[in-house]
Amino acid sequence: MVLAATLALALPVTASASGQVHCGHIDRLTVPGAQRAEHACLDDLTTTGTVAGGHTVQADWTGLTSAGLPVPSGVPGVQVDGYFPDTSTTNNNHGWAHDAQFVIRMPDHWNGGLVVTGSPGNRAQYANDRAIGDQVLADGFAFAATDKGNVGTKFYDDGSAPGDSVAEWNLRVTQLTLAAKAVVWQRYGRLPSRTIAAGLSNGGYLVRWQLENVPWLYDGGVDWEGTLFTEQGPNLMTFLPPAIKNYPAYAAGDENAHQALLDDGFAPGSEFLWPFHNQVYWTLTQQIYRAEFDPGYTGSEADYDYASRPAAVHRAVGKVSLTGRIDKPLITIHGTLDSLLPIAQDSDVYDRMITDAGRGALHRYYRFAGGNHVDGLVDAYPDRLRPLAPCFRSAFSALTGWLGGTQPPPSSTITAVDKLTQSTSCSLVD
Repeated sequence: MVLAATLALALPVTASASGQVHCGHIDRLTVPGAQRAEHACLDDLTTTGTVAGGHTVQADWTGLTSAGLPVPSGVPGVQVDGYFPDTSTTNNNHGWAHDAQFVIRMPDHWNGGLVVTGSPGNRAQYANDRAIGDQVLADGFAFAATDKGNVGTKFYDDGSAPGDSVAEWNLRVTQLTLAAKAVVWQRYGRLPSRTIAAGLSNGGYLVRWQLENVPWLYDGGVDWEGTLFTEQGPNLMTFLPPAIKNYPAYAAGDENAHQALLDDGFAPGSEFLWPFHNQVYWTLTQQIYRAEFDPGYTGSEADYDYASRPAAVHRAVGKVSLTGRIDKPLITIHGTLDSLLPIAQDSDVYDRMITDAGRGALHRYYRFAGGNHVDGLVDAYPDRLRPLAPCFRSAFSALTGWLGGTQPPPSSTITAVDKLTQSTSCSLVD
């Protein structure tokens, strides 16, 4: 599908190019390619309004942000919920039991931009509502999000061949971007002046992939600790098995096991996070991604050795691997204490990949001391962790400035943090 063909399906229908007529012609908006689309005229598109009105699913985003993250309000506009044709049924939002669900929000007072996101982890389409959607809507951007085509801990059942379920994630983001541009054209009478890809964790991976593979759809992206898939490694299946294997001995006081975890990329000083991640994340994450790429494996996850697995497994990962060959400006943020996607095995590597691909001038990389993978744990450890959502907002502002001709600060590691304002502000310089 090409953009021109998609847009030809839906010509502008509103009389107001500014979009300031509240929900004008809402009944005439169409989403190209969608099997279902339902429209709502809302007084507030942020979570302040959508939680009360039932136009978000709070369970999708619970645990991703700290309690102190400001919640904006007062953004009237149009919300479109729906889904594209799909055969899988893992997403039961709205009682639809249908995947490839999406949400598109268009504020009445539009700044001309569009932000497109894919969900983090294996969550559904509203997962970015607090971490990303609230702020960009308050800034005047239109906002679109997808469930990536499959959700939940058995997402791997969706594909017909190993790697297909993750590969669908990328296609669904591209599909939504094309459709959202068309709907924005209908609503406002013109295409977005800027289209920005943004995402957290698996959503950050999607940003990276889009800017490498379909960069013409975007003007830039913000990657919040995106998952790194590479065929030769590192990837989730190279560093999670050693963590699973060594943690019990470490917990029993074995210093060799402690050193093995550090050698595996988990940062010194992150030890206080390891019990939670061992209990909640490491084994489950390894199980579901190994099932996606290597369903024939029958051994224990702790003993899994990606390097020795058959070539077909590596080819399955190769379907979704990153190269570093971005073709639009990208800002990456990552916390140094990330204990799910350790920074040394992920964004540090991706930054080198971008440089090695000759695209370093298009990348800024900010490492935040004290940042973890999700901000929900900040409330449990307020004196040890810093939230990254305010840093995402700073990075997003820096990207929009960059697209306007103002160079962002050089890549760096930021150690300074004002504990009094950390939930509301974040500097990109130390």
